[in-house]
Amino acid sequence: MNDRIKGEKERWKNEIVSSAIQHHPERKELFTTVSGKMIQRLYTPADIPDFDYLKKLSFPGMYPFTRGIQATMYRGRLWTMRQFSGFATAEESNRRYRLLLERGQTGLSVAFDLPTLMGYDSDHPLAIGEVGKCGVAVDSLQDMETLFAGIPLNKVTTSMTINAPAAILLAMYIAVADKQGVKPDQIGGTVQNDILKEYIAQKEWIFPPQPSMRIITDMFAYCSKEVPRWNTISISGYHIREAGATAVQELAFTLADGIAYVQAGIEEAGLEVDEFAPRLSFFFNSHNDLFEEVAKFRAARRIWAEVMKERFKAKNERSWWLRFHTQTAGCTLTAQQVENNIVRVAIQALAAILGGTQSLHTNSMDEALALPTEEAVTTALRTQQILAYESGVANTTDPLGGSYFVEKLTDEMEEEAWDYIKKIDEMGGMVAAIERAFPQKEIMESAYRYQQAIEKKEKIIVGINEFQMEEEEHPPILFIDPEKERAKQIKKLQALRGQRSNTKVQECLKGLRLAARGKENLMPFILESVKAYTTLGEIVDVLREEFGEYQEPSTI
Repeated sequence: MNDRIKGEKERWKNEIVSSAIQHHPERKELFTTVSGKMIQRLYTPADIPDFDYLKKLSFPGMYPFTRGIQATMYRGRLWTMRQFSGFATAEESNRRYRLLLERGQTGLSVAFDLPTLMGYDSDHPLAIGEVGKCGVAVDSLQDMETLFAGIPLNKVTTSMTINAPAAILLAMYIAVADKQGVKPDQIGGTVQNDILKEYIAQKEWIFPPQPSMRIITDMFAYCSKEVPRWNTISISGYHIREAGATAVQELAFTLADGIAYVQAGIEEAGLEVDEFAPRLSFFFNSHNDLFEEVAKFRAARRIWAEVMKERFKAKNERSWWLRFHTQTAGCTLTAQQVENNIVRVAIQALAAILGGTQSLHTNSMDEALALPTEEAVTTALRTQQILAYESGVANTTDPLGGSYFVEKLTDEMEEEAWDYIKKIDEMGGMVAAIERAFPQKEIMESAYRYQQAIEKKEKIIVGINEFQMEEEEHPPILFIDPEKERAKQIKKLQALRGQRSNTKVQECLKGLRLAARGKENLMPFILESVKAYTTLGEIVDVLREEFGEYQEPSTI
């Protein structure tokens, strides 16, 4: 069969294509994906000659989950529409959350400002100019209470994009739920908590790798017993891709990070793999090349299922699942002709849906200029709703499955990702690879190649290197005055420190310090501290003193 197809394809190439090209030459000599992967003119069954349906695909909800982790996928339940939002003070962000929920959002996703991400209170000198600017300022449990005021935490799931101080923000969330009368085993959501990708790409770290991994595995252990519906980590390829990685690098480095976390949970925390693996989740980027992205998501599920079943010997089928959230690609948004970003986001969202995502954030058209306005974020949410209810793409499971092109791309992505994972294993794992700056250098080289392709017009970006417009009017933007927001936060902090029991705060911090020096699980001590209204910065300062701060290798 394949020999016959190969023969016919060769005849088609020599006779039909040759004639067509003489009259209408192809637009360029080489066609590639966004990542630079070569794309053939046509794909046939001969391109996947050893394709074994049951081994490579099987059925949705069945190993290796290439076609999705649920049997009926979106026919049963749509993906969670989880718009990432947060700015200025907790009061203002709370209003935005309520607005989005009223307009049909089905899950919350919290963006924190830079001082919060770095473990500084708003009155710290390093917070000047950044308070509330690119996310919401959360200094204490008081802010977290305000952030979720009027939002029942047993009826909504929340994702929090926080890494180095993730344990503290999760403790605050647990404490807010407790004040609402909601028990820890009733709350659901995700905390990003992925420090390895910070060292690789986003660079918002605090502590060195070993103590950081200890905090993460302490959270695995604590939540597996106390907060069983919580996803204790969202292993993130998103920021790796935003830093300039190819699709394959995003896939490989993310899964290699996941392997490192599973190993740490088993070897350092002494956990059984099935105790915590079902609550691991992933977070991927969705870029402009629709088919490459779909193939990436499908290959990710297949690789992770094999890793968990064969390498870690997980017995619980849910441990084999790769559950993931997707965000459309911020790095593709342009300040020029901002309305074009609506189209980019729609394509990227479609790729995520066709790839089988469990939840999705669609960027707003104005995010290359500022934080999104209410109008822009509503359009972004409506994009998801139109895809869900009007496009028909949610009516069948894995609608691109069986496409010769998509299956070939999926196989290639899988093979190339395994090559990277094996290299990282040979280095001693991802922590060792990061210390050698291996993934960092790979990403830098890919980013450089992509920028060269844009400058040479090998890759066209509409409005940037082609189809420019001389005069443009930008839409109104949401302006945040960080000094005004900082003044508000400092006033609240001063009042808080005057009202709370500072004796209790010091007792909590002393207990946390002793736990950090020993081997006790840190989560109960952090939870006790936040309930006493100890600030984020005060808790992080104690851990900084005990664990030190990370310094990036000078080889980068």
